[in-house]
Amino acid sequence: MTTNTHHHDHTHDHHHSNNQQVLLWSFVLISAFMVVEAIGGWLTNSLALLSDAGHMLSDALSLGIALLAFRFGAKAANAGKSFGYRRFEILAAAFNGLTLMAVAVWIVIEAVTRFVTPLPIQSTGMLVIATLGLIVNIVVAVMMFKSGDTHDNLNMRGAFLHVISDLLGSVAAIIAALAVRWYGWTWADPLISVLVAILVFRSGFFVLREAAHVLMEGTPRQIDPAHIRALLLQQPEVVNIHDLHVWSISSGEHALASHVVIQDDMRLSEVQTILHQLEALLQQQGIAHVTLQVESTAHGHNEADMGLQAASEHEHEHTQTHAHSAHTHPHQH
Repeated sequence: MTTNTHHHDHTHDHHHSNNQQVLLWSFVLISAFMVVEAIGGWLTNSLALLSDAGHMLSDALSLGIALLAFRFGAKAANAGKSFGYRRFEILAAAFNGLTLMAVAVWIVIEAVTRFVTPLPIQSTGMLVIATLGLIVNIVVAVMMFKSGDTHDNLNMRGAFLHVISDLLGSVAAIIAALAVRWYGWTWADPLISVLVAILVFRSGFFVLREAAHVLMEGTPRQIDPAHIRALLLQQPEVVNIHDLHVWSISSGEHALASHVVIQDDMRLSEVQTILHQLEALLQQQGIAHVTLQVESTAHGHNEADMGLQAASEHEHEHTQTHAHSAHTHPHQH
């Protein structure tokens, strides 16, 4: 017997609409300024500005992705995609991470050639543009922090962190401009751009790693399976738990599937009551999609099977658990 439940939160909706507005404005502001900075970097011969524009490109990408994710994520589930399009944001985040890493590598290569053959830099224009960039970033960061859900949503958090590190990139570009202007240190420009590139690469790497974790069906970082298991076993009617899996569908949306062994000779109505209790418990732990398969203690596991199961409990080896769950149970569905 299998039961499914899906829980929807209204505060989630409120965050959604807020997030979308904040993202849209941030996206417009940052995309516009990215163009200004790229042209400015090219005209003033400043690699620090170009690298900051590269950083802004990464921002614009992550903001655009987050926007698309809300659009796609809202698309209803259908028979072919039973969870709807919520995974889209994770795929997009992975693409974003790769793009950032590529941009960072390009900046470093360009910086090396500039160390060898420095170009004349127009420091005044560079200073003006870098300062404007800083202002744009501060405006966007404040806007996001105040009205966006930067704490729980992976995309919003990613976008916010981009803007913050971009802000540091603008500060770095200002420092480089001043160094060129006051001391004539042309090398300060490529040096700063390398530092910015390291920031870009780092954020790209972390975004990619996080996305990969979700795509590999990794256990969500904020959920401890051992704790969940202990919680379910605390219920007096629950004899054993096996084949417990917890994973994420998209950021902040988690699913759980497990086999629950309960006491023999219980009526169907009593079993239903227990299932509802267990679901309620799991929803408090932040797991919205719950699938529980109920089994009795006399579930036809012979001695060898029970031995395998005991071994798997010790070793947490999924291979054995799957070996015993591969016996097709007549009432599995």
